Amino acid sequence: MNGLPFDPAWLWLIGGVVLLIAELIAPGFFLVFIGGAAIATGFASLLLPLSLPLQLAIFAILAVLAARIGGRRAYSMRYDYSPDPFLNDRVRRLLGKVVVATQAIDTNGGRVKVGDSEWSARGGPAQPGERVRIVDFEGNCLKVEPEHVLPLPEEPSAPTPPE
Repeated sequence: MNGLPFDPAWLWLIGGVVLLIAELIAPGFFLVFIGGAAIATGFASLLLPLSLPLQLAIFAILAVLAARIGGRRAYSMRYDYSPDPFLNDRVRRLLGKVVVATQAIDTNGGRVKVGDSEWSARGGPAQPGERVRIVDFEGNCLKVEPEHVLPLPEEPSAPTPPE
């Protein structure tokens, strides 16, 4: 066709398939767009008598369009909403939890028991054994406030019999 001993259309098709196979071996979700553009260029050059510079131009345009349009759609659906946004942030997962003070807590410091470990805490005031709620953190020091528990309702007194 163009003075080459082989048809460039078949090279486009073979190159596109090789790129798709490379995407399967080392997934990064980018080679699929370039491989698709190469395959589309191969089919276009099989059906139409295109010169090599025109084939290169078609490939470049298709590769850019496929990467821009397909990549935008693929990457927008790739990272879904997580039901647990603080999965790998242990301190943020503790916010709002009620824990027990193991040492007296004041604005200067203290300790609380969280699960099977103890953490530094500030805030309070709270005495050992009292329940506190984690409201914030600063580094690895938890900021706590006393947990207010509603008093139990008083039992109604038994009615006195009439005299």
